[in-house]
Amino acid sequence: MSKGHFYSAGESVDYGTAACLFPVDELDANVFQHRDAQLTLEAVDGDAVIIVSPTSLATGYKLGGHPVTAIRVDSLPVNITATLDAAVEDDIETFDLIQIGRWNHSSPNHSLAEFTDA
Repeated sequence: MSKGHFYSAGESVDYGTAACLFPVDELDANVFQHRDAQLTLEAVDGDAVIIVSPTSLATGYKLGGHPVTAIRVDSLPVNITATLDAAVEDDIETFDLIQIGRWNHSSPNHSLAEFTDA
């Protein structure tokens, strides 16, 4: 499983600018979380994704604990679209999704017995 577009996103928006997206549960837009968000993000190219990036240790912690979320840009209310459009270099309409958080990829389980020879 890929790590999503956290490292290959077309643009990023600072957490403070993206405050208008929170709480996502109250957002009047197409919002996908957890596995649905993973599948939605995997279906688009990284250049079509805007990520919400942390601006401090506190916002990094908050975003790190946030479930991976994908929000369809074309479903956002006009006022939120205008706020985010001002924060990105390209026209906001050139992007498909906004990604909040990132999912952790699966890693193989290891037994503690593997480390007894160390």
